[in-house]
Amino acid sequence: MAGELFAPLHLRSGAVLSNRIAKAAMQEDLAGPGQLPDGRMVALYRRWAAGGSGLLITGNVMVHAAALTGPGGVVLDDAAPLEPFTEWAKAGKAGGAALWMQINHPGRQVQAEMPGVVWGPSAVALDLGRHSSRFGRPVAMSAEQIEATVARFAATARRAEQAGFDGVEVHAAHGYLLSQFLSPLVNQRTDEWGGSLENRARLLLDVVRAIRAAVSPSFAVAVKLNSADFQRGGFEADDARQVIAMLEPLGVDLVELSGGSYESPAMNGRPADARTQAREAYFLDLAKELAATSPLPLMLTGGITRCDTAEQALASGVAVIGMGTALAVTPDLPDRWRAGREADQRMRPVTWSDKALASVATMAQVRRQMHRLAQGRDPKPGTHPAVALVADQPKQRRALRRYRAWLSTSSPSSAS
Repeated sequence: MAGELFAPLHLRSGAVLSNRIAKAAMQEDLAGPGQLPDGRMVALYRRWAAGGSGLLITGNVMVHAAALTGPGGVVLDDAAPLEPFTEWAKAGKAGGAALWMQINHPGRQVQAEMPGVVWGPSAVALDLGRHSSRFGRPVAMSAEQIEATVARFAATARRAEQAGFDGVEVHAAHGYLLSQFLSPLVNQRTDEWGGSLENRARLLLDVVRAIRAAVSPSFAVAVKLNSADFQRGGFEADDARQVIAMLEPLGVDLVELSGGSYESPAMNGRPADARTQAREAYFLDLAKELAATSPLPLMLTGGITRCDTAEQALASGVAVIGMGTALAVTPDLPDRWRAGREADQRMRPVTWSDKALASVATMAQVRRQMHRLAQGRDPKPGTHPAVALVADQPKQRRALRRYRAWLSTSSPSSAS
């Protein structure tokens, strides 16, 4: 079965992935001045490019300068210079892998101290218990803001192609804006963007149509979708099945399955489940169900660290295996698998009972490994999560000061 992992995959756009292993998106928080990728991002992706993956998907690049998931986020809009992105693309493709840019809008998942806008389908704030005040209170988007957002996604995709990327992945998972529109818990609209699943999916479908119209037929377009939100009354597996069917006629190449949101961070693992397979492939059971009827090839991401787990996922019917944390810890893991070897080390688990705080600490741990790779150093995954979290805070504060100053002098249209 390991041979299947290293078999090529032909996509409907004509793109060919050299194997079935993908580096899934992780938020690098490595934006330099002007919210642009710099030499650190280039070095990080050059390291991954040499590791043997068939596909590298970037951390989320923001389509709206006034709406970032964090102050270290990269922005690619009509005002951004292309040269830094061109250098990024060259580095990521240096080893023969395809390079896709994940593009995103955070919607309501914006930290309270961030400048800019906090938007959502409805004025429904995040419920994180005692941590709720860490995020801004959203306002319901107007029809004009929705239309402008569709145009922003298309512009970012068009410019990504111009910079040399091979495709884009539209982020419609993890509770970000497009996922918020899909969720009946968050989307309480009564107009054409709310109510039925067809209406709640309208924004995602319009975004995909606009991107397909803005890029070449040979440019890959993928969508990251929750297999479920893991919240009672939220977006469920049957909803995912229907949305995949809606995406099929629109020229989508691949759908990546994940799950969860800031309110229910299933994407960071489900330690309460004692089964090894569930700990190592969080969404495998749901993916298996969806693969049975999916008209599009599926990619499964979430906790995969070992070759035999990846093989089981392929055998379940998914076409591509996505890994995030595993490749932050062991960037050459695909080459190791090809040689019959496994990783020497793994990330220290976060077992805190406070799920929201544990999620933040997990992300800080992963960022710490990526930043070490970007500096030409080896990962150090045994660091205590509290140490990683505390060390991350001054970096975030410096990035926030820089982002505030930049946004205040950028185009007035970015804030609307």
